[in-house]
Amino acid sequence: MSFTSPRSSVAAYSTLRLAAFVFIGCGPWLMTFAQSVPAAPQPAATSAQPQPIHLEDYAKSRPTVPNVLKPYEGRELPAPDFANAPRMDTLMRDGKIYLSINDAVALALENNLDIEIARYNLNIAATDYLRAKSGASILGVNAGTVQNTPGGGVGGLGGTVGSGTGGTTIAASGVGTGTNGLVSSTLGIGSPITSFDPVLTGNLQLDKSQADSTTLLSPVPVVAQNTYTANFSYTQGFQWGTELSLGFDNTHVTSNLITSELTPLINTNFQFRLTQNLLQGFGSLPNLRFIRIAKNNREITDVAFRLQIITTVDQVENMYWDLVYAYENVRVQKEALTYAQKALDDSKKQATVGTAPPIQVVSAQSTVATDQQNLILAQNNLQLQELLMKNAVSRSIEDPTLAEADVIPTSAMLIPQQEVVTPTEDLINDALNHRAELVESRIDLNSRDLNARAVRNALLPTLNAFAYYGGAGVGGNVNSALPNCTAEPTAKYCYTSPTLPPPFQTANSVGYGNALNQLVNSSAPDKGVGLALSIPLRNREAQADQIRSVLELRQAQVRLHQLENQVRIEVRNAQFDVKQNRVAVEAAQSAVDLARQTLDADQQKLKVGLTTTTAILQDASVLTNSESNLVSAKAAYEKSMIEVDRATGLLLDHSGISVDEAVRGQVTHMPSVPEVAPQPQREPVQINSAPGS
Repeated sequence: MSFTSPRSSVAAYSTLRLAAFVFIGCGPWLMTFAQSVPAAPQPAATSAQPQPIHLEDYAKSRPTVPNVLKPYEGRELPAPDFANAPRMDTLMRDGKIYLSINDAVALALENNLDIEIARYNLNIAATDYLRAKSGASILGVNAGTVQNTPGGGVGGLGGTVGSGTGGTTIAASGVGTGTNGLVSSTLGIGSPITSFDPVLTGNLQLDKSQADSTTLLSPVPVVAQNTYTANFSYTQGFQWGTELSLGFDNTHVTSNLITSELTPLINTNFQFRLTQNLLQGFGSLPNLRFIRIAKNNREITDVAFRLQIITTVDQVENMYWDLVYAYENVRVQKEALTYAQKALDDSKKQATVGTAPPIQVVSAQSTVATDQQNLILAQNNLQLQELLMKNAVSRSIEDPTLAEADVIPTSAMLIPQQEVVTPTEDLINDALNHRAELVESRIDLNSRDLNARAVRNALLPTLNAFAYYGGAGVGGNVNSALPNCTAEPTAKYCYTSPTLPPPFQTANSVGYGNALNQLVNSSAPDKGVGLALSIPLRNREAQADQIRSVLELRQAQVRLHQLENQVRIEVRNAQFDVKQNRVAVEAAQSAVDLARQTLDADQQKLKVGLTTTTAILQDASVLTNSESNLVSAKAAYEKSMIEVDRATGLLLDHSGISVDEAVRGQVTHMPSVPEVAPQPQREPVQINSAPGS
């Protein structure tokens, strides 16, 4: 069940869920035979030590020094920890959990699984940033709020906190997905990006081949050849659209062909090439777009985690007051049943002596049956609310000690004597500056804007300027099976020194070292410059992408303006609720005072026999209903104050909650929820019995 609209009647505030403060501030006129609420235990001498959580910045790559293999090793991440924080043990006394609203919030920050799920989004966004720094496309992050903890709604129009950028039930931010329910299909597209991480490739190969000769002139029937290959290359891209590549190739060939001038034959060559994009892909914008979007997504995830904390804290505070109501309602129903049973006993005695008609006994029996049913329902609701609260503030409720423990709320609400009135425009300005949903949308707009400019760059033709320099070297041995033409002029196959490669004009053997020296001594240089142009005719794909990216940007701008309007309405609505609920509290307090005076007057009449026990029971019922209405009005007032803090984005600030501690799951500074005091110890009040009973 959820709380009705603040513009509903005062009676609506007496619904089961919000009647959270029965007997608070009502003083000694409470019902008689009830047990008083157990006083809150004294806090432990030492505060609970939060469980350690290992934190690591996954946006940083592993260093290669001194272990060069470290970047190629997988990381073993710790498994989820489902053990409850030690704080839970310090709140348990004699099998009961004595829980204040500040304790409930602190436990939720440490244990709540919605928050734990959202923590992973922070690390996931960090890995996306690391991926983008390599020049790769991003995978996107989930920046929505998680609301899988049952029980306790949250504020805002329509009963939901703003959707944020994405969400578990809407979409995830990032490439090709939706933000705020909007399409983001063009986010990240554009010109290709060469990897910013240097890429070193190598190819080592040994090839042995034997083949029958296919020509009649071949000097050997079977051609045997061994080829050894060792090729290496280095490639790296830079943020201005520059690409650097270096190739170094080597081959070593031996053959049984006497027609081969060199065997073994050594060939080596290298080429250094520098390529620069001049149109499409030029500049830092198209080449760093993934890094900038990933950085924005990381900021969005940080803001979304703050929104998650706000949502969960709002939910837990609502659940806490639901628990208070359920706990107090059991007391109310027990007292009502006790009075009904006493009225039945008195009616039976009076009917026996003839001072009351038998129908009065039947009426009292009906009242007892009804009150017994109400008590059973109240007890079941209390057990449910205890279960929901324990689930919200723990990682696991499988522990039998926790599962069977009763939860005793120890906080009461304070209604200020004088209402602090803040101008509406000031509240709206606070909301526009602090609401997480608006911050997310503004960061998202920045991503969409830079993406639209990057996609516009992709409209241009591809024009690359390149320059290269290289060299080649030859080595090996002159084939000993090939005779010299000068020495043997009649030989069918022979060699003449001038026909051999230059290094072999003066020597019959050139080693690999000399072949490498040829790469740099300009004996066989290879150098040049050039332009490469590619023009896609009609260019329809790029046109469609560019128009769509701008349309999505404009759509997001409209959505941001819509969110701002919605925030303004939420703030005004929350302020209206505070005013209306304040009036409801005063009206309900007057009704309680009147019901109490009526009960006191009828008790005096009962002493002299001018009224009946049934009339007293009716007066007590009216007082109980009035108290319930008062508690409901107070609860509505308290929740409207919480809603003002949520609507203005100041809920965490006003409750003294540190987001950094929530990120770590280690609460060292206790929250301080405003307008809350320790639950008072209450004394029972005696009610006079009818004469002769």
